[in-house]
Amino acid sequence: MFNMHLPNAVKNIIIINVLLFLASQVMPQLDYALAGFYYQSPHFRPWQIVTHMFMHGGFAHIFFNMYALFIFGSELERRWGSRRFLIYYMVCGLGAFFLHELVNYYEIHQLMHQLGNDEIRLVYEQGSSVLLEGKNYSDPAMGALNSAINTPVVGASGAVFGLLLAFGMLFPNVELMLLFPPIPIKAKWFVLIYGAIEFVLAMRHSANDNVAHYAHLGGMIFGYLLLKFWQKRFGSV
Repeated sequence: MFNMHLPNAVKNIIIINVLLFLASQVMPQLDYALAGFYYQSPHFRPWQIVTHMFMHGGFAHIFFNMYALFIFGSELERRWGSRRFLIYYMVCGLGAFFLHELVNYYEIHQLMHQLGNDEIRLVYEQGSSVLLEGKNYSDPAMGALNSAINTPVVGASGAVFGLLLAFGMLFPNVELMLLFPPIPIKAKWFVLIYGAIEFVLAMRHSANDNVAHYAHLGGMIFGYLLLKFWQKRFGSV
């Protein structure tokens, strides 16, 4: 089923991601300019709501995201066309960031109830500098609050999870070959299992977990809602 030719939108997204990844290896300050920080962090800039989707934390991170974009995104773009594919991709990515920040906001305010005003002020005023030195506060609540405020989210994973959901809904019986273990599985079951795993991991989320599981779920949720909207409006997707 898979066509090795890259359609335009997928090709351009991959190129932008790879170029920014290479640039960030030469200019690490790009991470602070383009990664997605919490809105009260001193590093936050409005454009990060979009640009964080094109930044990655390492080779494995970008490789697997771009591979999934190539496999699942290419088929979806051929079905939808470039314009609708880009709309879907961006909605999933932005939705992922929104849910991640919403959960982050809730967790930050829960942590604040455990701290005094002086401790909270110290985190907001000096926390970013502490993390830049490769350190964090010894007090667990202060450390967790500092990480929540000043650790950014990066990557196309939220958008990619949205693509995965759409692929499973539109091509449910296509068999995918897993790497571990190397067995075939229908797309619909793969999506359900992967979604369930992310849900469980999100529920068990801790301050020491550097994977944005809620962003992954956000990409799938917003993707599902957009697909249902299109189905209602146009009769099919």
